[in-house]
Amino acid sequence: MDVAPPIYTEQNECQDCFKCVRECPVKAIKIGNSCATIIQESCLACGHCVGVCPSGAKRVRDDLGVAQRLLKTRNQVLVSLAPSFISEFPGVEPAVLVRALKQLGFAGVSETALGAQEVSGSVAALMREGAPRLILSSACPVIVDFLQKYRPAYAAALTPMASPVLAHCRMLRSVYGAEIGIVFVSPCIAKKREADAYPDLLDVAITFDDLHRWLAEQKIDLSAVKANSEDHFIPEPAEEGGLYPIDGGMSASVKAGCLATEAQCMAFSGMATIQKALDQMADARLEQSLFLELLACEGGCVNGPKAASRTATVLKRSQIIGYARTDLAKLPRPATAPVLPRRPVAPIAVRNYPEGRIRECLRSIGKQTVEEELNCGGCGYDNCREFAKALVDGKAEKVMCVTYMRKLAQKKANALMTRTPNGVVIVDADLKIIECNEPFALMMGAELKAAFQARPGLEGTPLRSVAPFHNLFQAVLTEGEAILNRDIRYKLSVLQASIFLIEEHHVVCGIFQDITRPAGKAERVIAQAQQVIHKNLTTVQQIAYLLGENAAESEVTLNAMIESFTKTEETDDPDDRRSGSVPHGQR
Repeated sequence: MDVAPPIYTEQNECQDCFKCVRECPVKAIKIGNSCATIIQESCLACGHCVGVCPSGAKRVRDDLGVAQRLLKTRNQVLVSLAPSFISEFPGVEPAVLVRALKQLGFAGVSETALGAQEVSGSVAALMREGAPRLILSSACPVIVDFLQKYRPAYAAALTPMASPVLAHCRMLRSVYGAEIGIVFVSPCIAKKREADAYPDLLDVAITFDDLHRWLAEQKIDLSAVKANSEDHFIPEPAEEGGLYPIDGGMSASVKAGCLATEAQCMAFSGMATIQKALDQMADARLEQSLFLELLACEGGCVNGPKAASRTATVLKRSQIIGYARTDLAKLPRPATAPVLPRRPVAPIAVRNYPEGRIRECLRSIGKQTVEEELNCGGCGYDNCREFAKALVDGKAEKVMCVTYMRKLAQKKANALMTRTPNGVVIVDADLKIIECNEPFALMMGAELKAAFQARPGLEGTPLRSVAPFHNLFQAVLTEGEAILNRDIRYKLSVLQASIFLIEEHHVVCGIFQDITRPAGKAERVIAQAQQVIHKNLTTVQQIAYLLGENAAESEVTLNAMIESFTKTEETDDPDDRRSGSVPHGQR
């Protein structure tokens, strides 16, 4: 049966910021229609995109309802509680947490760390036997997926044992019966995939976030919960397995179980760090067995994607170490962890990109030369070539390129300024021209027209030196209120001006129309006539019994005026359209 993916995008919430692309360790994100969706077959379910999404568009599959229904359909349901509960519920006694979970309806609570101890014993046994080899931990499902999909050459080095939670589930079923229900609670999203893949062992995986929500719904306040002598972990408390949620915790228990040296057991956390470590191992020749503990989350599971906080790693580490106990007399533990067939995962094919195709994509975003490849990372990819590859794969859109969009916007603005018959000027906070068009230069006079022809745009020219009405721009910059349709007398012309902010207190734009020109006068009269018609018809509706047919006659007369001026504008000789005398009716 198909199940919903553990992480998905709520498309209505996606703000096309591309932050998930930037942060995804394997770029398992596809941008389409400016929405970032997850490529499920490429996704590791690490949950990093969930944590960094500023709009909350990346969502986690909600399995809380499944867990609640399990309590109603099974006679006995147990909790497998991840050892990171110590840092998730600081200051809460384990017995209190057990009592609270029982109040939710669970029959008992067991530490997942018991399964971790079995795994450590089995890994230690691997270290003691055979020829020197590389052994990679399989405790983290994100790492298992990563190696199978993206580093298949290392997949064979993964330990064959079940993960700690699956080993723990088998233990619980052997003790309490195969028919029990088991709910795993942790900060990990990827564990949902393990529950999907091994439903005979693990019924459902929920997160600490889900547990907090559940307790709140049931109005269970941990500070008010009273535990009793029956509230303890079953079948027994864990010991060194409690170190698993911090990086180096598993290595410490494996090392103690096989008397390995520091050089034989190493720990790496965080996807970027792990990838670098594996790159350095590519051609290594081992003289003794080497165990690498690999955890996808920096600092370990205490910083899982659904932990209440992903900071204060030092404090969390201290809490975990302070809680876990190690009885050296019990080490090495027997190799009892089950060997399970791993969920089949097809490796992600490595694609070869023809240089010509990459160059074609780069040219499509305006990068004609290598020097134009800024590699700014604004698109979410490390460099322009990686972005070009994503374009080839259909995972990206050209609009993701910041420089491409800036140039495109500039071209559109330039086209608009070039083609409009109105004068347009944009100035900065110092009233220096950022850009203007030729009609504006013509309106200001022959001297500025000549300057424009020598230096199009007139960038940097002080507005005070070319326009006596510069004080209006300063007023808009200072007060923030636009000036609309203001008539300005300039030389032998009257300019209708609209001045408004583009960027508050920093950039202001002015648009000018010479209404002294015949075309301008006609447009002005037409607009005024239309206003009169509108006001007149409104009046007719209110006092029609007084005006009678006079209103209709007025409308006919005004429409005739509009038609007359419109025809005059269409038949005027273009050579006669020059600045004339200033009209008497100035506002």
